[in-house]
Amino acid sequence: MNVTTHTRAPAWQVDRWFNTHDAITLESLRGTVVVLEAFQMLCPGCASHGLPQAARVHSTFAREQVAVIGLHTVFEHHEAMMPTALQAFLHEYRIPFPVGVDRAGPDGRIPQTMAAYAMRGTPTLTLIDRNGRIRHQHFGQVSDLVLGAQIAGLLAEPAVTADDTVPTQGCTPDGCPVDAQPA
Repeated sequence: MNVTTHTRAPAWQVDRWFNTHDAITLESLRGTVVVLEAFQMLCPGCASHGLPQAARVHSTFAREQVAVIGLHTVFEHHEAMMPTALQAFLHEYRIPFPVGVDRAGPDGRIPQTMAAYAMRGTPTLTLIDRNGRIRHQHFGQVSDLVLGAQIAGLLAEPAVTADDTVPTQGCTPDGCPVDAQPA
């Protein structure tokens, strides 16, 4: 299922990071298209499709243009998904991009970032534009062609300006006006 929005992406609530020395924030990625792959290491669809696809995106696009971030969102089998197991999983599956561990929710079931993004489960792939807005969210599998086209579309949009606005040239999120041609 694909959801298209233009809402500001909530901050990530991450307890620990893997494959990076520094904590990563959406603000630190401003100006970059973000591919957020939410997964659980015991999720078959995540291991067979979601994570390999995210790794392909990571190896295809320039890091200055597209940042791939993994989000380990544990909402079941909590006792089996400890940091040591996740570290081994990331090594075994050769996951090259940064992965954050989503902070447990107040009820201990649904992690905080997963809830803030209204994710229905895993794998969930979320595309965030260079202005920090959620533009597409896919629950389950998405084809490489669709994903590549969506990323290319976000890369083709105007860059963020110094005053944090997007030059629209008369465009709105609903589209751009077409000049009438003289008869």
